[in-house]
Amino acid sequence: MTASGRLSAAVPDLLRKRSFRRYWTGQSISLVGDQISQIALPLVAVLALHADAAQMGWLATAQLMPALLLSLPAGAWADSRAHRRRVMITTDLARALLIVSVPIAYALDALTFTQLYAVALGIGALTVLFDVCNTILFVSLIPAERYVEGNSLVNGSRAMSFVAGPSAGGLLVQLFTAPLALLADAVTYLASACCLARITPVEPSAVPPAKGHFTAGLRWIFRSRVMRATFAGSATVQFFNFIFHTLFVLYATTELGLSAGVLGSVLGVGAIGGLVGAALTGRLVRRVGVGPAVVIGFAAFPVPLLLVPLADGPDALVLSLLFLAEFGSCVGAMIVDISLGSLQTALIPHALRARVNGAYRTLTHGVRPLGALAGGVLGTAVGLRPTLWIATAGAVMCLVWVLPSPIPRIRELPDTPPEPAPGAPSASASASSPSSG
Repeated sequence: MTASGRLSAAVPDLLRKRSFRRYWTGQSISLVGDQISQIALPLVAVLALHADAAQMGWLATAQLMPALLLSLPAGAWADSRAHRRRVMITTDLARALLIVSVPIAYALDALTFTQLYAVALGIGALTVLFDVCNTILFVSLIPAERYVEGNSLVNGSRAMSFVAGPSAGGLLVQLFTAPLALLADAVTYLASACCLARITPVEPSAVPPAKGHFTAGLRWIFRSRVMRATFAGSATVQFFNFIFHTLFVLYATTELGLSAGVLGSVLGVGAIGGLVGAALTGRLVRRVGVGPAVVIGFAAFPVPLLLVPLADGPDALVLSLLFLAEFGSCVGAMIVDISLGSLQTALIPHALRARVNGAYRTLTHGVRPLGALAGGVLGTAVGLRPTLWIATAGAVMCLVWVLPSPIPRIRELPDTPPEPAPGAPSASASASSPSSG
C-alpha cells in the first residue's frame, strides 16, 4: 500500500463524509480560539486592569451566569425552530464582534471592568444558544450507532485545543499583550461560521409549543434515574471545579510565580492527556461498557487536581506536579465527556433534545457562576491555596452520586432514542433502556 493509501485508510470514516468533516473542522478551529480566550481574557483582567480575587470571581460569574438563566428558555426556543444551523452562524458572528471590542477599547485606553464583564456576559449568552442548537445539529449529521465515534472526534479536537490553545494564548499574550491576543479567537468564530454555512443537514422537525413545552426537558431529566445521577455528579464537579478555575490563573501567576508563557505551556503540555483520553475512550467503552467508562471518567477527572494545591518547593517539583495534574485530569475529562455525552445523546428523544440539553445545562452549568462567586469569596477570606484544597477535594465527592446509580451496570447504548408520548415526556426513558441490563 502506498503512503497516500495508508494515510487515507487512517482517516476515520466519519471524516470522509463532507458535511461532518466541515462541521468538525469549524468546531476544531473554534475550540482552539476558545482556549486562547480562556487564558487571555483572565490575563486581560490581571495584567491590564490589575484585578484582585473578587474581581476575577465577578468576571468568571459574568460569563457563566447565562447558563443558569438562559439554558432552559434557549432549549425550549431551539426545539420550536426549524433552522438551528442559521442560529449557530449568527451567534458565531456576534461573538466575534464582542471579542473584537476588547482590543479596540484597549487600544483607545478605554477598557474598563464594566466592558469586560459585559463582553463576558454576552459571550456566555450566545454560547448557550449555540450549544443547545449544536446538540440537534450533531445528531443530524451522524447515525445513532456512530455517536461514540462522533463524540470521540469532536472531543479529540477539544483535547487538541487544550494542547495548542493555551500555549498559543500564552505566547500571543507575551508577544502582543492579552487584549490583542483575543483577536485570534474572533478569527476562529468567523471560521466556524464559514464552515457551518457550507453544510446543509436535514435537521429534526420543529416541535410546536404546547402545554408543558417549556418544562418538558426538566421533567424528563427528573424522571430518568440515569439523568438524575449524572446531573448530581456533574453539578458537584462543576461547582467545585469552577472554584478551582476562577483562582488558578491568579494562584499560578502570583503564588507560584509562573509567567504567561510558562502557564500556557503547563496547560498545553498537560492537556496531552486529553488526546490520550480521547484516543482511549472508544476502546475503554468497548472493553468495560459505556456505564463503567462514565464512572472511571468521573473519578479520573477530579482526583489528579489534588496535586495543584500540593505544588510547592523547587520550581522543577512545582512544574512536575502541575504537568501531572493537568495530564491526568484531561484524560479523565475526555473519558467522561465522550462516554457520558454518547450515553445521553442516545437516551434523549429527538423531540426533546434541545429542551433536555437546556434543562441539563441549567442544572449543571448553572452552578458554575455559584462556584466562581464562591471562589472569589473563599479566595479573599482564607487565601488561594486553602481554597484550591477545598475545590479539589470537594470535586471528588461526585462519586457519591454516580456509584449507587444504575450507571455502573450500563453496558450498551440504546439503539434509538425513545420518543415521548404526545404532550408529555415519557417516564419510560428513566434509564429503563440500558440500565435495566
